[in-house]
Amino acid sequence: MTITTQELIIRLVLAAILGAIIGLDRRLHSKPAGLRTMSLVSLGAATFTLVGISAMLQLVNAEQEAGLQQMLRLDTSRVIAGIVGGIGFLGAGAIIQSRGRVQGMTTASGIWMTAAIGVAVGLGQYALAFCATFLAFVILVLLKRSVEEDS
Repeated sequence: MTITTQELIIRLVLAAILGAIIGLDRRLHSKPAGLRTMSLVSLGAATFTLVGISAMLQLVNAEQEAGLQQMLRLDTSRVIAGIVGGIGFLGAGAIIQSRGRVQGMTTASGIWMTAAIGVAVGLGQYALAFCATFLAFVILVLLKRSVEEDS
């Protein structure tokens, strides 16, 4: 079992596009993490996920060729855990406290969500990635408008 080059390219391009959709709203509102940042976060998460999958598949193939018994591999889950931790640091850098007011929470959560979308695409979970992107965009756009209307 392998992932074709065409499938790798599709996953990477899709991750970048879905990340850009989240970043589009942030850019339109002149927020610090916009189109390029969100695209890169999603693309990076997808790339790391694909690297984890590829490493696992290479190990399984090598075991098969050597006639060894195949073992259950959890390498991909380790990669995903690393992405979550690393993105947490990136998100924390986006949060600023000034004069008793916290800013950047939506940007930080957008970065976190965009990484999750990238992981979903990297795993080939397209329906999950599209649904998550749609819901995140709706939350960013519609809830922003409802908050502005309440003010």
